[in-house]
Amino acid sequence: MASTIQTLPTEVVYLITAGEVIDSLASVVRELVENSLDAGATRIVVSLWPQQWRIRVADNGCGMNLDDLQQAATAHSTSKIRSSADLWKINSLGFRGEALHSLTTLAELEILSRPLGGNLGWRIIYGDGGKVVQVEATAIAPGTVVTVSHLFGNCSSRRQGLPTTAQQMKAVQATIHQIALCHPRVTWQIWQNDRQWFTICPAATTGQLLPQILPQVRQGDLQEIKLEIPNPLNSELLTPHSPLPTTSASLRDATRTLSTSPHSALPTQHSALNLVVGLPDRCHRHRPDWVRVAINGRMVKTPELEQTILSAFHKTLPRDRYPICFLHLAISPDQINWNRNPAKTEIYLNEIIYWQEQITQAINQALSISSNNLKEAVHTTRVSKLLKAAEAKGGYNFNSQNPNENPKTPNSSLPTANFLKAVAQVSNTYIVAEHSGGMWLVEQHIAHERVLYEQLSDNWQLVPIEPSIILYQLSPAQVLQLQRIGLEIEPFGEQLWAVRNIPAPLQQRDDCAEAILELSWGGDLQTAQVAVACRSAIRNGTPMNQQEMQILLDNWQRTRNPRTCPHGRPIYLSLEESALARFFRRNWVIGKSHGI
Repeated sequence: MASTIQTLPTEVVYLITAGEVIDSLASVVRELVENSLDAGATRIVVSLWPQQWRIRVADNGCGMNLDDLQQAATAHSTSKIRSSADLWKINSLGFRGEALHSLTTLAELEILSRPLGGNLGWRIIYGDGGKVVQVEATAIAPGTVVTVSHLFGNCSSRRQGLPTTAQQMKAVQATIHQIALCHPRVTWQIWQNDRQWFTICPAATTGQLLPQILPQVRQGDLQEIKLEIPNPLNSELLTPHSPLPTTSASLRDATRTLSTSPHSALPTQHSALNLVVGLPDRCHRHRPDWVRVAINGRMVKTPELEQTILSAFHKTLPRDRYPICFLHLAISPDQINWNRNPAKTEIYLNEIIYWQEQITQAINQALSISSNNLKEAVHTTRVSKLLKAAEAKGGYNFNSQNPNENPKTPNSSLPTANFLKAVAQVSNTYIVAEHSGGMWLVEQHIAHERVLYEQLSDNWQLVPIEPSIILYQLSPAQVLQLQRIGLEIEPFGEQLWAVRNIPAPLQQRDDCAEAILELSWGGDLQTAQVAVACRSAIRNGTPMNQQEMQILLDNWQRTRNPRTCPHGRPIYLSLEESALARFFRRNWVIGKSHGI
């Protein structure tokens, strides 16, 4: 068979971002595993002997013939690209042809491979610079086995500069976890010193795979959505190009589909967005370490998109808590420049604002409450977290149609009348709501607080009042804070200040002066909006009739983030029909419970 691995032309090599790609055990594992994935592998076994500086990666990919094996480790040899034009339509994880060549200068390299449909496998040992030292036929199943021995053996100072073995193994594990999230249908077996270290079983979706990597997260804690979104209108449409030949089943090339490898060639008119979010009322983190972004099969660092994710979760989590979110974009290659960083972890993404808008809309959709994304789980641990707010007198507005509500919000078209039905009120605090899949307990104060907060966020309206509210002994910082959030305040005498306008929800309350003092103690505009919403929301202990409860439920369901209040507290406790059936053992056959 003809060879498909070729040395790149000099002019193409000059265009490729140069840099060290092999700098640790984790980088070796990453490069070899990416080669396996490019070869279409569905099962990858990684074996490590860290004290011996030895790594072996075996896969069931398409393999290589003898011609490709003899060419694979030479400098800038690859089957992924042929010309400089191919740099703008990268559909593979690797394309520079540097990794194997770099390994031959830093370690001993051995490759065994047999192509799919081939009757014979080959074993080749490479010397310095990628020269073939030994060639022999060998018995091997279709696929490839790459063994790297005595890594950095010719550079003892580099070994001494690396972290401890434990830290390097932690980096290897993190690398494999990141790659596995991008390729959930692959089976992983990881061995350390001839003992199985960990495994990752294949899953249909990333959301089903994630609990294997984060054991503290349950399947019911996650919401996953997949969307097909159009490319930006001003993006340049590519002419569909033929995939590179795979007749020799090279180590780094294979035909892939979107379902198994999201970085495959895509239709030029659409891209795909796969989003897995931890529901904010069920799981969150102390650090933003699980805000992850992947593009076309590779985890990348994109501060703009990561900040977009954090902003979308703002005022849905408790203070100093961060979301669990994994975003995978499968974008047409013409939208991406992979040739910016040697490790390909930093990229340039065209039309970044457009993608930020799409991500925000997708997160809002994932956090919404509808009959399509109900979770069949009993969250009994949340009962203890339902907090009773302080009692206060005041009127509460339960208008079923909010004039300030944005009709374009994602949930405004939900069939709320048929989704949640108010049944009763418990302890003048919890609304019992029935739906087709079971029942919920909704805490009335924080549900109303969520409604009011989003109304205030959409339309922060200050209304004039007469007579003015007179406040006594305000500090300069308090005066400045009230002015910062838009209130008109001016001196009214010795240590007296007159407030001429107030937030609209407070104008009917008899504790308005106390509310203004509360706002004066600091925080940005959003903090002020949260405070106003909390003070204006119906208090626990307030009786509600059937109509008031239903109006509150309907308004709450239409909010963008209905799962938690602006302080991050869970709003509802779900008791699903399937869980109730299990608890009451309704699957028993009639008669058996009587001993018949």
